[in-house]
Amino acid sequence: MMRLEKMVEESDIMHGAIRSVDFDEGVFGIAHSEIIAKEDMQQLFEHEELGIPVIHTYIWYMHVTLMRGTELCNRFNFIAASRINTTFITKNPTSVKNELVDRFMAADDNTTPSLYFLPFNSGNGGHWVLVAMDLSRLMVYYLDSLSGDWSKYPSMKKTVDA
Repeated sequence: MMRLEKMVEESDIMHGAIRSVDFDEGVFGIAHSEIIAKEDMQQLFEHEELGIPVIHTYIWYMHVTLMRGTELCNRFNFIAASRINTTFITKNPTSVKNELVDRFMAADDNTTPSLYFLPFNSGNGGHWVLVAMDLSRLMVYYLDSLSGDWSKYPSMKKTVDA
C-alpha cells in the first residue's frame, strides 16, 4: 500500500490531473478502464469511504505487482465490484448470477483450486466487506473488518448460494 501511495504522491494526480487505468482481461476477466482523479486518491489518504475506482485500482496494482506472470493468476481471481453490487442484485438478480457464472467459467485453468474475491459494499454507511468464494470446496467466506456476519448481507448470500 505504501508503494502505491508513493507512486500517487509523485504523480500530478494530486494537482488535478486525471489518469485512465487500463485493466487487461487478467484482472477481472474482462478488459476495461477506470478513471482516477484527485478526489479518488483523497478518499484513500484521508480514510474516507472508498469508491469503486479506488478499490479496483488497488486490485489492479496488486495484480500487476504480485500476480502477473505467476501461478497466482490461476489460484486467485477477482470479481469487479462495479459488476456485482447491492443495486444490481436487487434490480436484476438473474443477470448478477449469470455474471458470476461467466467469471467462474472464464478461469484459464479449471483444474487448479481457485479463490474468487469480490469486494462488496454492504450499503451500510459505505462499509466494504470481502467475499471470498472457494469453488473447490463450495465455501463462501465473508471477511468483515467490523466483526460482522453474513446474515447482514442477505441479498449477497442469496445470490452466491444460487
